[in-house]
Amino acid sequence: MSGPVVLNAGDLRSGRRRRIIALFAALVIAIASLAATAGSASANEEDDAEGWWPKHRKEKLVELQILAFNDYHGHVEAGTAGTVAGVAAGGGEYLSAKLKELRKGHKTSVTVAAGDVIGGSPAFSGLFHDEPSVETLNKMKLDIASVGNHEFDEGVDELLRMQNGGCHPVDGCYFDKPFKGAKFQWLAANVVETATGETPLPEYEIKKVRGVKVAFIGMTLEATDTLVAAAGIQGYDFLDEAETANALVPILKAQGIEAIVVLLHEGGSQTPPPGDVDACVGISGPVVAINDALDPEIDVLITGHTHLPYNCMLDDADGHPRIVTSAYSFGRVVSEIHLVMDKRTKEVRRDLSYSENHVVDQSQLTPDRKITKIISKWQPLVDAAGDIPVGTITADINRGGDPTGSDRGVESPAGNLVADAQQWATSANGADVAFMNPGGVRSDLTYADSAGEGDGVVTFGEAFTFQPFGNTLVTFPMSGAEIVSVLEEQCQPAGSSRPFLHLGVSEGFTYDLATTVAAGDCTSVTISNVVLDGAPLNPTATYNVTVNSFLADGGDNFGTFATITAPRIDGGVDLQALVNYLGTFGPVAPPSTDRVNELP
Repeated sequence: MSGPVVLNAGDLRSGRRRRIIALFAALVIAIASLAATAGSASANEEDDAEGWWPKHRKEKLVELQILAFNDYHGHVEAGTAGTVAGVAAGGGEYLSAKLKELRKGHKTSVTVAAGDVIGGSPAFSGLFHDEPSVETLNKMKLDIASVGNHEFDEGVDELLRMQNGGCHPVDGCYFDKPFKGAKFQWLAANVVETATGETPLPEYEIKKVRGVKVAFIGMTLEATDTLVAAAGIQGYDFLDEAETANALVPILKAQGIEAIVVLLHEGGSQTPPPGDVDACVGISGPVVAINDALDPEIDVLITGHTHLPYNCMLDDADGHPRIVTSAYSFGRVVSEIHLVMDKRTKEVRRDLSYSENHVVDQSQLTPDRKITKIISKWQPLVDAAGDIPVGTITADINRGGDPTGSDRGVESPAGNLVADAQQWATSANGADVAFMNPGGVRSDLTYADSAGEGDGVVTFGEAFTFQPFGNTLVTFPMSGAEIVSVLEEQCQPAGSSRPFLHLGVSEGFTYDLATTVAAGDCTSVTISNVVLDGAPLNPTATYNVTVNSFLADGGDNFGTFATITAPRIDGGVDLQALVNYLGTFGPVAPPSTDRVNELP
């Protein structure tokens, strides 16, 4: 049997060193194992389901709130904006209040608009070239807006004045200090000068959100040159929407930008319109084809123009869902988009991003006092110009599609009234018939007292809101065959936002109409039994026709008008013709809507 092992001091020290070395080695192995495990867990966590990100990925994800609206059209006052499902909604004071409400609790928020924030406006703003509209949008803290077709109503030079400020070249300054212009940036990516290819306004704007860059591309619809008076846009081209946006994608990616939003003034509609404002039922119209053609690198498409609401997830060309929204018009709805981005890759996490449309319900909001102050500032000028009575009516004279007036594809008393006024005003020029585009009538003339003027009284302000564009009237000769060609052009080209545009016609002109509309496009039109003052229209005879300068230049795809080379006789301003007509023949009854016999 061996005895106990006796260690000397040297042996003790040597053993202690060995134990320390062994313990250190074990510790190194343990740390390495723990690191490997942690690394594996971290990798798994990075690829984990979206439910983990609020707690475990907060430092790696960035969220941007985007608030969007479209087609504000200078609806500064609450009373002009209308309703949503019977509920009073919209108007500048309440839109601003809703934006403030939605921004609460969000560290990063951007407010954008998809065009037509000015133009086609009620008298309150339109009488003053929409300076009141821009002032209210500045106070709402609008950041970016795409141009729409109505931004060009008074031409490119006037749009640049709206952006940069200064007094109106004709009317001058309305107050002691010059107009300051827009604090927000208009974008016009697909509007180019023919000679140089340069855009009059920037193509895109970049916002940086906690280290992640987000690009906003702004565009109007390609057909803008058919929707505005040609004089103001001479020398400019309007390019294809998808091609323009797609060409900018590699330019943005070269700057390290992976998050791209398009603000597009073109849209579509649900079935039936307007549908649930926060739904996407049977979406159709140009927005579908444009979405299909857009580069999959574009993450969000915010739209407008059709004055209809929807909130969609439409697959891009790679089959991945993309947010596509529209927010009605006149500030009645706000689209809220929660854009979630990966801070390391800079990519949008579409699986975590979502959108929601909110009704701007006036009964649930307190008017923004800053907007009220702007209204008070302009009110004396509005009162001086707008409260003057100009005529009387016997009953409401409405546009098509009651109660919203949004259906431009039907014959309307309002359209026929304007045509009557214009034919009468140019009768000294020999006018036999007048035609009026439905989009040129922007409101209804209501019989009920609205501001103390009395039942049936039409004020200048109401007349201006009804017909705000200030076009000139022209009279020129056309053959009967050319007139029929114009009537056939009411059937709009395939892919148009509105398949059929029903012209107002003056009294004494009648015809039979048969159309086919399928899948949102007008596919056929037949015009027959055309009669003028009791006699059949002779295809080879000559008739004097009056239209506004917008139509005369081929607006709304009525190209036949633009081909007429005969001398044009000036007939004065269209609004003045309406005012004179109401004052001369009042009280005016709503014109009948049996001038066009629509066949089944």
